[in-house]
Amino acid sequence: MTPATGTTSQSTRRSARFVAWVRAWRAGFIPYDDVIDEIEATEDHVVSPAGSLADEVPLREALAGFSALHPDEIRLVLPAPGDPRGLPGPESRFTGQALVVGEAAVAGQTGLVPEVRTHVSGSGDTFRTVCWRSYPLPGPVPGSAEATAAEAEAELSGALAAATAQLTHLDVAQWRPELASALAALRRHDDGGELPPVFNPRARRLYARASRLDRVLILAGNVAPGGAVSAFEAQQRDAALRPLTTACRRALVAACNAPLA
Repeated sequence: MTPATGTTSQSTRRSARFVAWVRAWRAGFIPYDDVIDEIEATEDHVVSPAGSLADEVPLREALAGFSALHPDEIRLVLPAPGDPRGLPGPESRFTGQALVVGEAAVAGQTGLVPEVRTHVSGSGDTFRTVCWRSYPLPGPVPGSAEATAAEAEAELSGALAAATAQLTHLDVAQWRPELASALAALRRHDDGGELPPVFNPRARRLYARASRLDRVLILAGNVAPGGAVSAFEAQQRDAALRPLTTACRRALVAACNAPLA
């Protein structure tokens, strides 16, 4: 088992990292063993048919089954209630589970949804295992109207500026200073880390910015604003962040699904 260090596995959506590195491998730019090492940097990964634990296999073994896929057949989907783009129809079990988790990967005629299991050893060390539940898809997943990296970057910049202005008006720095400072920092940084170098600079820059923002938004959604803030003020904050959350999801999808060099 790999100890849970709290770095890669928590800093990046697992489906985004999976799709980015598997696409780079299928494009012939990354060796197979390197892909496995990147995906499993801080966690063990297994793949299992949905509803079955007996057929669980290590990712290293299961990934070989995707060796005939073209990179464009491997896609990231980040659905949300009311926004199921990139998913097959509602009759698919994959669609339902992907909406529950909020992320998934499509690999040819297979849908993969990550499920995280946490284990504590007798010595108190914490370990995580990611189990990719695989679902056969009912047919080709219809192409969604994904934005290009350039379009998604412009949308994200506009949404970030609007959200920052609204949160400044709400004086969010008084009751969520970490949120205000994080959003301000996001407007200053645009380095292109984490995506494989085979992705073009715009996609890498977009991914780096959107993945950092994604972490901020998850924090904002999971932590209550505190007793000094009224329910109305909290609703205003959530309303200000909602368009930014949507733009962030679209940016991650556009970056991970961008054409490869």
